[in-house]
Amino acid sequence: MCYPTALSGGWHATARVHCGARQRGSVAGGDAGQHPEKIPRIGTLWPTGNEQEAAIFLGGLRQGLHDLGYVEGKNIELLNRFANEHYDRFEPLATELVEANVSVIVAGVGFAALAAKRATTTIPVVFAVAGDPVSSHLVDSLARPGRNLTGISIMFTELTGKYLELLKDCLHSLSSVVLLYNPNSLAAQSVVSDAQSASRALNIGLSLVEARAPEELQRAFLAIAQRQPDAVLIGIDPMLQNERKQIAELAVSHRLPTIGFAPDMAQAGLLMSYGPELFEIWRRAAAYVDKILKGAKPGDLPVERPTKFRLALNMRTAHAIGVTIPPSLLARADEVIE
Repeated sequence: MCYPTALSGGWHATARVHCGARQRGSVAGGDAGQHPEKIPRIGTLWPTGNEQEAAIFLGGLRQGLHDLGYVEGKNIELLNRFANEHYDRFEPLATELVEANVSVIVAGVGFAALAAKRATTTIPVVFAVAGDPVSSHLVDSLARPGRNLTGISIMFTELTGKYLELLKDCLHSLSSVVLLYNPNSLAAQSVVSDAQSASRALNIGLSLVEARAPEELQRAFLAIAQRQPDAVLIGIDPMLQNERKQIAELAVSHRLPTIGFAPDMAQAGLLMSYGPELFEIWRRAAAYVDKILKGAKPGDLPVERPTKFRLALNMRTAHAIGVTIPPSLLARADEVIE
């Protein structure tokens, strides 16, 4: 299996973008000729509880829109909706946005994208999802999504082997790892399957611990500590990313090395993190919104995948749990948090 490296850069799409005629529902109000005074309304669906918790995602989207000449309240409006980690809320929230006749729906996670897909077949949906949008039945293919959905596929699950390799580079005696994951996540099956395959290939013992909600994390870490693993791998999931500070505190209290899937997880106190910049992903998602507002059909816009990844190491956490990070790994880091 080949893994992207921190030295790779830029973004790529799987096919050339083709812009077609504007489809119904891609302009606020539905008929720009009858309502020329109306500005496009962009509905967003986030798994978090509020704007502050969604700052890295919403901030990237806003920055991307700003870079493309959009000013909130002047020539664009955002209608932000938050599920507060309760994924069953995406259905009514998506319906609410459809009834508000938004021009585009931006979906922050796979479940939000699926809810938007069920809510409308005409309003374009732009997503950034952690799993495979083809196997999740969001799109027909990456090159030609079809229907009214397109966006960015982060594909974190393909990096599972890389996470374990980084842990092994840091902890030379690594022989056992616990995967902490959310079984309710759309990518849960892929996360577990890839972790099992990668651990077998590297001859590392793997055990699984579940956490479905923030209030389950303390219990989860008690279960992890009882298994006495050499390290903990945090499975891709919006709830786990949002609870990165709590996870970091629990891991340090049990003196457990951890690796996460986004750079801000090391910044929050995990020992290591490796993955694409989430802010940049959402900044890039704004380009899809712009193309759709200018007439492109989402089904003709290829799904993109990030190719630039960052390795972040937290030296404060390393000192706190008694881990010495090898100089060779420090030299490879894109960010070292002192």
